[in-house]
Amino acid sequence: MSETTQRPSRRSALLGERPGSYAIARHVRMTPMKVRRVVDMVRGMDVVDALTALQFAPQAASEPVYKVVASAAANAEQTAALRIEDLFISQAYVDEGVTMRRIRPRAKGSASRILKRASHITVVVEPRAAAPAPKAKAVKAPKAKAEKSEKAAKAATSEKKEA
Repeated sequence: MSETTQRPSRRSALLGERPGSYAIARHVRMTPMKVRRVVDMVRGMDVVDALTALQFAPQAASEPVYKVVASAAANAEQTAALRIEDLFISQAYVDEGVTMRRIRPRAKGSASRILKRASHITVVVEPRAAAPAPKAKAVKAPKAKAEKSEKAAKAATSEKKEA
């Protein structure tokens, strides 16, 4: 008999040892492309700000995303005793769910396929202090502009000497 290795739990795969919580909505009857537009809008936001933005967003996908974010925040509040005001959306992504195939009659007795797609929405919330700090990028001045300004300064000083 071969030994079977167990895969890690969903919580350890999403959060590891960090505090926080997650929520997943499966088989949401909207295309993943439409839901991703809304999820990309709220990723990285504070939970309170994200809920406000989703409440007034005109997209139809904002309603199920709102429910998932609210559920993840409530899970964090209940299980990990975290305050909603301290939480932010650290991860949010949309996977493709099952696709229902339907038939539409066409001309001359033929048929075309209609694909009714579904989505799986996953949202992970963490407290702001526990999240790893993003790496700061050093701002470098472009060399071409610096060289041009040096040449212009030299030209201006040489003109003053001639005059």
